[in-house]
Amino acid sequence: QVQLVESGGGLVQAGGSLRLSCAASGRSISRYTMAWFRQAPGKEREFVAAVRGSASSTYYADSVKGRFTISRDNAKNTVYLQMNSLKPEDTAVYYCAADPRYLFGAPIEADFGYWGQGTQVTVSS
Repeated sequence: QVQLVESGGGLVQAGGSLRLSCAASGRSISRYTMAWFRQAPGKEREFVAAVRGSASSTYYADSVKGRFTISRDNAKNTVYLQMNSLKPEDTAVYYCAADPRYLFGAPIEADFGYWGQGTQVTVSS
């Protein structure tokens, strides 16, 4: 079993930055596919970014490409999401997800067996 705890959310003005953290416990996630999803009010949960494999290959949704960076620190068993140039449309609850497989292509919700509780990000205009 893997437990995931997100932190780092908050309120920020448009154009600002936040760094989300996802701390894992229970097992090493160094070879897991780790991802961030988000869910805005009234909308479905959507994929944001993923990092996979020992070489830390990354994949991003088009809406965040060039602004967000996903990374992992295996020594801390933690995954990060650095979010820059934030926009009001980035407002959502952000969730961390984990799966032990190497997931090719654009991951979907159903691919992941482990989820955190979410952290709120609010971007004001």
